[in-house]
Amino acid sequence: MIYTRIENKKGLTMEATKAAFMEGLAKLGKKERVLLIPPDITRIHGLGGMLAVWATEFYGSAVKQILPALGTHVPMTAKEIEVMYPGVDPSLFTVHDWRNDIVTLGTVPKEFIEKVSEGKLSYEWKAQVNKALVNGGFDLILSLGQVVPHEVIGMANYSKNVFVGTGGAEGINRSHYLGAVYGMERIMGRTDSPVRAVLDYAEEHFAKDLPLVYALTVVGRNAEGKMKPMGLFVGDDRFCYEEAAALSLAVNFTMVPEPLEKVVVYLDPEEFRTTWLGNKAIYRTRMAIADKGELIILAPAVAGFGEDERIDQLIRKYGYKGTPKVLSDVEKNEDLKDNLSAAAHLIHGSSEGRFTIRYCPGKLSKEEIEHVGFEWGDLNQMLQRYPIENLKDGWNTDSRGERFYYISNPAIGLWAHSGRFNA
Repeated sequence: MIYTRIENKKGLTMEATKAAFMEGLAKLGKKERVLLIPPDITRIHGLGGMLAVWATEFYGSAVKQILPALGTHVPMTAKEIEVMYPGVDPSLFTVHDWRNDIVTLGTVPKEFIEKVSEGKLSYEWKAQVNKALVNGGFDLILSLGQVVPHEVIGMANYSKNVFVGTGGAEGINRSHYLGAVYGMERIMGRTDSPVRAVLDYAEEHFAKDLPLVYALTVVGRNAEGKMKPMGLFVGDDRFCYEEAAALSLAVNFTMVPEPLEKVVVYLDPEEFRTTWLGNKAIYRTRMAIADKGELIILAPAVAGFGEDERIDQLIRKYGYKGTPKVLSDVEKNEDLKDNLSAAAHLIHGSSEGRFTIRYCPGKLSKEEIEHVGFEWGDLNQMLQRYPIENLKDGWNTDSRGERFYYISNPAIGLWAHSGRFNA
């Protein structure tokens, strides 16, 4: 059921959003041991951090633990925790270790994977979560975060925050690979997908005893171009997610009338420090870009490829060379076969030769960028040509008179033209 909801496509005030959130929590009744699962710093614009602050204010000492849904991401620093969750006691935070701190709730049978993958894959899927969810004695597990189009599952959050955000290596690897092999462009912006079906199965069959409640936000740009909360949904079932996803598709999805010849994307230094995260510039725009078009990625803080040292090594070794090569590499190499989320990422990060990807990183060399299969661009030169402080989201014209489409944050949306989205 949905305990509370508030939405306005023109934007909500923080005061109204907070009041609705507190109202929803009040309907849950008194709680004595609360676990919060908010997003990490890579989702800083999604309002999940403030939900954690407000939940801590509401429950006080009943909040016993805060477990950011890191997935495979780098743990947050003390400074990042202070920025994202201002005023919250840092001693409440626990780092999720996706390789070790997990328990398996149950196993989705391979026959189910075969069905949802249309026969492309045949393996079991372990429903893994951080051990705190099972062993912590909590009477409320409050999962917080933003619903937005997503490359692996279609629409982010809901049970993904639990089974992937606090999941284990095998669960993360196999779910990501399922999405990649099925086809990212068949998934993005869709409420239903093979990975979502697997997580639904896991929640229905293995997580009924967990006291899970979801607080889902939708964030978008208002008429003045400012980021605003557009909706908040607090509930304990799939209907809550579906309602949030419908609003997200309305405010976070841009259908362009024609394929875009040139797209320039800026990666905020506070949010994007690796291509693992920065490649959202590719995922979220690929269905809008014309054949033989160009994607220019301005990435001042990108200093590596993977969020995890092992995955960074694999990306450097195999590169973004297209689906056929990745599938072949998985078959031939145990290191990639044992890290299917890396293989999925390599598939997601390729244009499949359809358009040029020019990465302009602040902290990676030309040789490093070209070795993994991207074109390289000089960041300083590109920032002179595309001065971000003077650009508006959407159509712009550079100093040479060339039109281009600018996106200031790829994480908050999905762009496509009808010929590819409806194909």
